[in-house]
Amino acid sequence: MKLFVASHNAHKLREIGEILPGFEIIAEDSGVEETGTTFAENAFIKVEAISEKHKGEWCMADDSGLEVSALNGEPGVYSARYAGEPCNTPRNNALLLKNMEGIKDRSAQFTCAIALIDPDGKKHLAVGHSKGQIALSESGSAGFGYDPLFIPDGYALSFADLSADEKNAISHRGRALAEVRKIMVK
Repeated sequence: MKLFVASHNAHKLREIGEILPGFEIIAEDSGVEETGTTFAENAFIKVEAISEKHKGEWCMADDSGLEVSALNGEPGVYSARYAGEPCNTPRNNALLLKNMEGIKDRSAQFTCAIALIDPDGKKHLAVGHSKGQIALSESGSAGFGYDPLFIPDGYALSFADLSADEKNAISHRGRALAEVRKIMVK
């Protein structure tokens, strides 16, 4: 089954393909600015843009990010651009560590909102969360984004230390995509 995905992020597209084997994942740049104030709003902005080009097909967009309790939910919807434009993971991670200096409450969660438009034009939303802690320093070489700083609850290792299968089984995106699968395969 074809699934048009509003993303140009190779890491995210790889994860989606790993979590949804058997689907033909087709990347489609939405070309729109993410102006929403929530992950769900941004996901719907992107999926609506690509669904105009692919009527009668499954279309999907995800917006996800890290929400840190002690930082009032930052970086939130600005996760990719936390340290400014253009998106720069090392700067984002360095800024997060700087902003967390001396903070004891390191609780955080990753959130993933996935907006789907089915072949009949009906809209669906799937949301997944992964709770954890912000590490004191980066660890691991797998994953992407904030993965080297995020230690999921029940683990001593960061997302970047886990294998792809381990991470995908407990990640925010993995949980949201499990709901997507239920919606698409009725």
